[in-house]
Amino acid sequence: MKMLKKILLPMAMIMAPAAVVAQDANPAAPAAPVAEAPAAPVAQVPKADAAAPIAADAAPAGKAATPAADGSLPGYTPMAPTEGIGMPMPKEIDFQEQFTENGQYAKWINNTILLPIITLISLFVLGLLFWIIIRYRRSANPVPSKTTHNTTIEVIWTLVPVLILLGIAYPSLDLLAKQFKPAPANAVTVKATGYQWYWTYTYPDHGGIEVISNMLKEDGETGPKERARTDRDGPKLLAVDNRMVVPAGVPIRLQTTAADVIHAFAVPSLWFKLDAVPGRLNEKTLTITKPGVYFGQCSELCGARHGFMPISVEALPPEKFAAWVKAQGGSMPGEKKAEAAPAAAPAAAPAAAAAPTTDAAAAPAAAATN
Repeated sequence: MKMLKKILLPMAMIMAPAAVVAQDANPAAPAAPVAEAPAAPVAQVPKADAAAPIAADAAPAGKAATPAADGSLPGYTPMAPTEGIGMPMPKEIDFQEQFTENGQYAKWINNTILLPIITLISLFVLGLLFWIIIRYRRSANPVPSKTTHNTTIEVIWTLVPVLILLGIAYPSLDLLAKQFKPAPANAVTVKATGYQWYWTYTYPDHGGIEVISNMLKEDGETGPKERARTDRDGPKLLAVDNRMVVPAGVPIRLQTTAADVIHAFAVPSLWFKLDAVPGRLNEKTLTITKPGVYFGQCSELCGARHGFMPISVEALPPEKFAAWVKAQGGSMPGEKKAEAAPAAAPAAAPAAAAAPTTDAAAAPAAAATN
């Protein structure tokens, strides 16, 4: 008997899960009746509103328009770059012309403070070398001096370099502080993400629209559904199919990150360079002083096609920037608040209209009670 129990008990344990799975959940319990809610009265739409025609040319909200062959959109035509503005030029030895306040300040420091100091020091040291070679040559100075210390010279060559370094340090630290000044509250946020080997630009303040930017190829190099570069797009190896469009004269909060390896977002004519590091979000502020097209490149070695990862920034007047945002299917921050205010008014209207009805229905009941 004990042996039989030992055999039956494991068999019952094996069969129990199968029985549980096969059994319906609480099969004996009757289905609970579902109470039907009374149908809400359907609001009658006035005939005038129901028959109102819909504008045929109205674009669906939040939907980007299809760009033309040259990248044009309704209300937006890509700006033609100006030769010598925002781009490198042959035989150029100076910094590019700057179109941000920090860039203009940095170029002034270089041309007004650093270059004169470097030139004067170089000429002074060269003059000392020639003077020593001529004055203290063996034929003119057969008995060399044995002077080991000169207090005046030692004080001069200690204090003068200190004063020079202080003169350089003050504007340099001032520029550094300006470059990392936080963006104001009304700044336009643009997030630039580096990929191997192209950029994407996201506009979180304007409906989260995203633009993918690739370098334009030359004639004979394009594939199916690809357009070739033209002079209106920009210089060779710098022109892109979709630019980073921003408003001119408005503070821009530019954030950089990367999806694969380290890239660097650099536009020389805007005095802007910021690393794009995977897993990190770096941020700097800039304000472009003049509408135009400004070109740059990834300046961090990021792989085989590092040299084919250009940057093209198009600064538009604010009203044209707003038209570009709408053509991309986005919206301006002020428009969201304006649309939310009228939407709240119709919702409150039925509640207000229902209040007199309730009072009117209660009046006969109160009279009958009295």
